[in-house]
Amino acid sequence: MAPSSEIVRLLSPRLLADPPDLPPARALVPDWQPLKPFERAPVPAAVLIALVRRPEGHTVLYTERSPDLRAHSGQVAFPGGKIDGSDDGPAAAALREANEEVGMMARDATILGYMETYYTGTNYLITPVVAEVDPTGPFVPNPGEVHSVFEVPLERILDARSYGRFRISRGGKQHSTWQIDHDGHVIWGITANLTRQFRDLVVGEVAA
Repeated sequence: MAPSSEIVRLLSPRLLADPPDLPPARALVPDWQPLKPFERAPVPAAVLIALVRRPEGHTVLYTERSPDLRAHSGQVAFPGGKIDGSDDGPAAAALREANEEVGMMARDATILGYMETYYTGTNYLITPVVAEVDPTGPFVPNPGEVHSVFEVPLERILDARSYGRFRISRGGKQHSTWQIDHDGHVIWGITANLTRQFRDLVVGEVAA
């Protein structure tokens, strides 16, 4: 499966060809400051920013996490999770998770490259993996992990007018993230911030 020329033209010069080196913990600054210092090393993780090829144009794949999960229940996320010792790097981890969560076949994905790591206030060090996906079947949510799966047109993701701010309070401190509203779904937090970073990378703008 050959990636579409337009997506490759835009992304290839701007994505990392190889997974970025993980920076030392002492150099990391989380997206929000936790109330207490972390007592363990950051957890390496990977997410898949899947550009799904559709007749009407590319879309970006998202999941809504199961309300029964202990962490981030009900929130919108990219397919992904912790990198296991058996995974051959971030891409393998992201594709494995995408298969477990929504039944995406690894053979349907062409890895286009990687974005810089993203360190979260929950002590995860995320490597975003960007891929074009030409699905050979429907995406089916795994009920143990995913409540629903949906796609947002890439054109909407690239439009700066699609973004607002989501404001929350943690430990008496105000904190905000990007927010995207789409078809009844509210994308915020880590996922919205990564989406915005992806958008800025594609269009060649510096993140605000």
